[in-house]
Amino acid sequence: MIALIQRVTAAKVEVEGKITGQIGKGLLVLLGVEKEDNHAKAEKLLEKVLNYRVFSDEDGKMNLNVQQAGGAILVVSQFTLAADTQKGLRPSFSKGASPALAEEMYDYFVEKCGQKISTFTGRFAADMQVSLTNDGPVTFWLNT
Repeated sequence: MIALIQRVTAAKVEVEGKITGQIGKGLLVLLGVEKEDNHAKAEKLLEKVLNYRVFSDEDGKMNLNVQQAGGAILVVSQFTLAADTQKGLRPSFSKGASPALAEEMYDYFVEKCGQKISTFTGRFAADMQVSLTNDGPVTFWLNT
């Protein structure tokens, strides 16, 4: 399971011209699911996302996690994170989970996240437009 996290001052996702999720300060989490992913991997990645210290403390050092910083999370499914880009000029998605598994794992991640912090989402498998103001910029690739 892969999470590309971005520290944002604002982010939103739209589907068919309607906002499905929007946050101010927090993390935009682009979530990719691979074939071998399961609930244990989702929980491990969630704990890492929630506890990753990417927000500045009073001394300007990245010592606070999203919860300590008073932020929210916007989770957007992104199957392209599971792409194999090692060969050629066209990505292969052979490592990606089936749509059924990917949706199950996405829903599980979002449900567990929502139990711990204010969480908003895009729509699984939809054509989405994501807007964000990356704060820093600060972006990290996390995986299990």
